[in-house]
Amino acid sequence: MISPEVEPKVIVFNWRFGDPETQVVLPLLDTPLDEILIACVKQKLEQLPPIKYKSGSAVCVVAASGGYPDAYEKGKTIAGINEAENQGAIVFHAGTTLEQSAVITSGGRVLGVTSVGDNFDKAIAVAYDAIKLVEFDKMYYRRDIGHKYKQK
Repeated sequence: MISPEVEPKVIVFNWRFGDPETQVVLPLLDTPLDEILIACVKQKLEQLPPIKYKSGSAVCVVAASGGYPDAYEKGKTIAGINEAENQGAIVFHAGTTLEQSAVITSGGRVLGVTSVGDNFDKAIAVAYDAIKLVEFDKMYYRRDIGHKYKQK
């Protein structure tokens, strides 16, 4: 939020590994994550050199179950994950489970399909090309991710 003095103030900071906000930031992290986490545990984060990020852009598009965020069905077989990864995407599992050798839906936000590129246009193109290869019954995803950014 912006204070009356026009200064940014953080009210809450949520950063969980299952969140698309994290799935789009982690691939750009250049400092090894384990070093950061160990420094946090040892309460020595201030002793690390500044955290570094790779140049470029990242985009994450979520494959969700039909009906999400309200009532949605589970147990749908997912296809196309390997094909999406072969396209250059990183596929984060969120609401999935493994039954025998099949990946099955088990949540509302099922997969985060993330792409990194030299620039925003390349990253978003790969993310959308990759998510089109993923399939499960009643899957949907937003088609407007980055739309406002692209208009600038």
